[in-house]
Amino acid sequence: QVQLVESGGGLVQTGGSLRLSCAASGRTFSSYAMGWFRQAPGKERDFVAAIGSRGGITYYTDPVKGRFTISRDNAKDTVYLEMNSLKPEGTAVYYCAATSGGYQETRPYKYDYWGQGTQVTVSS
Repeated sequence: QVQLVESGGGLVQTGGSLRLSCAASGRTFSSYAMGWFRQAPGKERDFVAAIGSRGGITYYTDPVKGRFTISRDNAKDTVYLEMNSLKPEGTAVYYCAATSGGYQETRPYKYDYWGQGTQVTVSS
């Protein structure tokens, strides 16, 4: 089992920045690729970004490329999502998740463990 706890969400104005954190505990964190997803009200859970188990490789959905950065610190069992130039359409609950699959995995059902989510609200 891997337990994941997100933090860092909040209310920010358009163009602002937030840094989300996801702290892991349980089984070996460094064995898993990690992903961030987001889910807006009434919509499906969408892939945002992922990072390989060692942190050297990242993958992003096109709408966030150049604005979001995923990173991880395996010594701290934590993955981060730095979000810049936020837009109102970025309002959602953001989830981190762990997968034993590859770093390019975008399908939610391929992720083994999930956090409880953290709300991000971007005001216009």
